[in-house]
Amino acid sequence: MTRKEQGAPAVGAPDTTMSTPTLLAVAHGSRDPRSARAVAALFGRVRALRPGLDVRVSYLDHVSPGTEDALAALDAEGVGEAVVLPTLLTAAFHSKVDLPGVLAGARERGLSARVHYADTLGPDPLLLGAVERRLSEAGASPAPDTALVLASAGSSDPGANATIEAMARDLAARGPWREVVPAFASAASPTPAEAVAAVRGRGAERVAVSGYLLAPGFFSDRVRRQASEAGASFVADALGDVPEIARVVLDRYDAAVAARYTTA
Repeated sequence: MTRKEQGAPAVGAPDTTMSTPTLLAVAHGSRDPRSARAVAALFGRVRALRPGLDVRVSYLDHVSPGTEDALAALDAEGVGEAVVLPTLLTAAFHSKVDLPGVLAGARERGLSARVHYADTLGPDPLLLGAVERRLSEAGASPAPDTALVLASAGSSDPGANATIEAMARDLAARGPWREVVPAFASAASPTPAEAVAAVRGRGAERVAVSGYLLAPGFFSDRVRRQASEAGASFVADALGDVPEIARVVLDRYDAAVAARYTTA
């Protein structure tokens, strides 16, 4: 008999039979201190939305605490259960290989905490709203004479790049942009500069560029530089600390917690 058959709370209902798991976010990490500040601000917003939830942040690289240390701290503090959230905008190498490898290594070293692995932040319709928010702050708005370039970091994973292409189509449907095209700051094409030049060549009077990036740093600087040099009219900031992403964080956490009721 499953927990659901035994009368466990419905999905989304308060859990009175099991303790509330800790949320352990795992961000990529960057040498640029602006990145960690943006991530910290985002999870400060998450804490404000869900008072009482134990929210912790760790990093795969460059910034402390590292994810291995954060997992070890769960056991040292007697935390019995946690949701590990890959704080990444697309599912690619870091969420499919790096982080699962870190978790497997922690289990081999005797991790006793029960860990649930959440989905990445994207794709999600709320992230379209986050993009539109940052564009509005930069002075850009959908218009028939304005093209939009959606620029991500880029990945060697075709699925991750396809996600950006799908988001560009979704933003075009929300319009009325002249057109919306994807761009990639690395590992794929077109580059932001190439994308801006292409839409200008097709007759766009103005070009807005949004970096589909979680935090400022190396890639956001590259997007801004290339876009500006190619003649973009507006360049929006990285998404960072916005309400839409905080809501996605809690949606991913809640889905991982609710999934406990689907197993026996």
